[in-house]
Amino acid sequence: MAKAEVQGFVNDKFEGVRNQFQTHLDTGADIGASFCVTKDGETVVDLWGGHADVEKTRPWEKDTIVNVYSTTKTMTALTALLLADRGELDFDAPVAKYWPEFAANGKADIKVSHLMSHSAGLSGWREPMTNDDLYDWEKATSLLAAQAPLWEPGTAPGYHAITQGYLVGEVIRRVAGKTVGTLFREEIAGPLGADFHIGLPASEDARVADLKPPADASISADPTMTEIKKVTLTNPGIDVSETRTRAWRGAEIPAAGGTGNARSVAMIHTILANGGMVGGKRFMSEAGCRKALEEQIQGTDLILGIPVRYGLGFGLSGPMSPALNEHSMFWGGYGGSIALIDMESHTTMSYAMNLMHGTTTGDMRAITLAMQAWQGLNA
Repeated sequence: MAKAEVQGFVNDKFEGVRNQFQTHLDTGADIGASFCVTKDGETVVDLWGGHADVEKTRPWEKDTIVNVYSTTKTMTALTALLLADRGELDFDAPVAKYWPEFAANGKADIKVSHLMSHSAGLSGWREPMTNDDLYDWEKATSLLAAQAPLWEPGTAPGYHAITQGYLVGEVIRRVAGKTVGTLFREEIAGPLGADFHIGLPASEDARVADLKPPADASISADPTMTEIKKVTLTNPGIDVSETRTRAWRGAEIPAAGGTGNARSVAMIHTILANGGMVGGKRFMSEAGCRKALEEQIQGTDLILGIPVRYGLGFGLSGPMSPALNEHSMFWGGYGGSIALIDMESHTTMSYAMNLMHGTTTGDMRAITLAMQAWQGLNA
């Protein structure tokens, strides 16, 4: 079989990134992937290569896109930050101000900021859920509005793996009168010409790479699993094969169902990295962008079991991410995709791939590429 060649370009000083990317393809660490870096709004690295399918019959093209799981959360968070910057959404307000039904079962005091920072105590559904229920927005959101919190809101972080998108997304819908996928497309992705979708049109299906699930995909067998963790991670369990269905791709699952590539993720986050200005267009104020860096909660995450610091929709520098400075934030998607944003150096980095590892916070593939990119930026 012909060697998979890296496509795309790197600016001077970034040849190490290309070499690292090629190594991943050569060693089988990646089947197909994309990696992109922007600096001051300009793209300095834009690479892709390998194959879009496990059988290696389809090349990973320039416009190949893939389900990036929780990297989607950054797009939902950015949409909420945009509304807040316009004065239409107050993160300190109770969720029930915008979504009255949400006050049920002792949730009247939960703030929008709790939803944004995984501290609302609603990391999973108490009622049994199937994968099909994830495609039913009304059911997914109304069950969350009706249920009592799983722990005292605001007291501890606990990764809202799937629920965060419905919670923040419903607040967005109540405020803007549009679904999060629609508002995101009209206000962010569309104006930027960024190829990222929360709810993918059927016309784009042929461009989607197939994900290969991680070898250690089973989480339900863990005997030490707490009730909170069980509800969060196994109701419903993650079924990677769903991402190949039209139902999954077309649905708005704003915490896990987004489809894009490294270029589109890096491009979109230039809004935050550059203080709200991209290509001469102001999307947000600088203060509105910096809002994302305001720490909401820190501690050991009840689901992930690791020490975290969460801002408004993003992970912040801390024990989990010692390489970042206090002007940086990040998020990772199940399997390995990642988004990194540094407001100090006006830099974004993103990695998206189809060979999944059993991680929700990035793995060594993204980290080694980012390290090479940092070396280039500092050369």
